[in-house]
Amino acid sequence: MGDVKNLVSTEAIEKIRELAKNADICMFTTSLSQLPLTARPMSTVDIDAEGNIWFISMRSSAKNREVTADKRVQLFYASRNSNEYLSVYGEAEVVIDKELFKEKWVPEAKAWMEKGTDDPEMSLIKVTPVDSYYWDTKHNKLVALAKMATAIITGTKAEDDDGVQGKAIIS
Repeated sequence: MGDVKNLVSTEAIEKIRELAKNADICMFTTSLSQLPLTARPMSTVDIDAEGNIWFISMRSSAKNREVTADKRVQLFYASRNSNEYLSVYGEAEVVIDKELFKEKWVPEAKAWMEKGTDDPEMSLIKVTPVDSYYWDTKHNKLVALAKMATAIITGTKAEDDDGVQGKAIIS
């Protein structure tokens, strides 16, 4: 892989926001001490100024029960449009706040919350990142795959992909 560039504070939040927005959907993983891991796709609704990652969730969901029992979560993002990846380990909490419901609402949530922000099932999950790592390549996926294929066929080491990777440290 290319250069290692660790990001701190505002720059880290912006990188997390960019990669999470590009990917939109993450695998939201709970119950980290149990195998197999419990993961499900979740859409990110917001990343606030402090770097907290927000999701809309049903109050009665298994994921809410799991977050309440063990606040440790892992989020895995992979961008559909580019070769960018993000892993976020964090602490989650279920938030019940009508004003925040209105602030974080997205129309797609209507599929689960029929009554919108007044739905009694509505809750938010706030994930506060503790540790994050990103991979952001400069070449598109096709070029990276071509380089890997060439290395396999010729039996040589794959060329550097000029990508950047590193920790995204918020605080």
